[in-house]
Amino acid sequence: MQFSGTYTALITPFRGGIVDVAAFQALIERQIAGGVDGIVPTGTTGESPTLNTEEHIEVIRLAVEFAAGRCAVIAGTGSNSTAEAIELTQAAEQLGASGSLQVCPYYNKPQQEGLYLHFKAIAEATRLPLMLYSVPGRSVVEIGAETVARLAADFPNIKAIKEAGGSVDRVNQLLQVVPADFGILCGDDPLTLPFIACGATGLVSVASNLIPDVIARLVRACLNGSFDEALAIHKQYYPLMRGLMSLDVNPVPIKSAVALQGHCAPDFRLPLAPLTAANTARLTGLLESYNLLP
Repeated sequence: MQFSGTYTALITPFRGGIVDVAAFQALIERQIAGGVDGIVPTGTTGESPTLNTEEHIEVIRLAVEFAAGRCAVIAGTGSNSTAEAIELTQAAEQLGASGSLQVCPYYNKPQQEGLYLHFKAIAEATRLPLMLYSVPGRSVVEIGAETVARLAADFPNIKAIKEAGGSVDRVNQLLQVVPADFGILCGDDPLTLPFIACGATGLVSVASNLIPDVIARLVRACLNGSFDEALAIHKQYYPLMRGLMSLDVNPVPIKSAVALQGHCAPDFRLPLAPLTAANTARLTGLLESYNLLP
């Protein structure tokens, strides 16, 4: 598969300490109705570090079941443990996922050779198409452009990268060294337009949990070269996209926003804490300004 278009980094709804299956199904239905190209369960936005192995695999199973082939399911199966990443990726493959998102190993601070060997081991253990995920703000280290190029050249199932370092110039750096058919996906909603203008192929979105139709329109306009339309959408929704990433650490604002709409409970797993009362008020006002509350 080629990674292009809009992919929603799904929240994982909880209620009473367990996964809220009904809310999760309804969330996926809204994504499909909104026109996204794929969903990404059990990533950063899905609070994957707080899911145990059984829960992690079950959420992927549910995503595949509920999507029912109507959109791609890119399972977040990365880890700072190579063995765990392989175990989760092989489970996702057996469950019928379309592909896998592989986060840069966090906390360990591996050197670039360690990153290469980590992703090499995963690529050799699965036939799933893999999307690398470089997010130095969380993992401390970055997947270097030359490491990405080396992996893309050596392993045909490493197909794309989610670039979440906040730098448009990284798109330019990557384009100089990766194959022409290698996907580069923006990992920050507010940077969608400049990333695609420079050659990125899509977006892994947080905001599309809330406004999938808007984000899908933005990405389609960018990919079609309709940048006047894309700029109009970007300017209109930039305050919302920015607010969803700045009021607190992701995924606290986006899950809180979906909860304010009545679609899930505002339940988080420690060490994440709910929004403060002051930030809840700010978020409520922001959603009201876009007529997004019932």
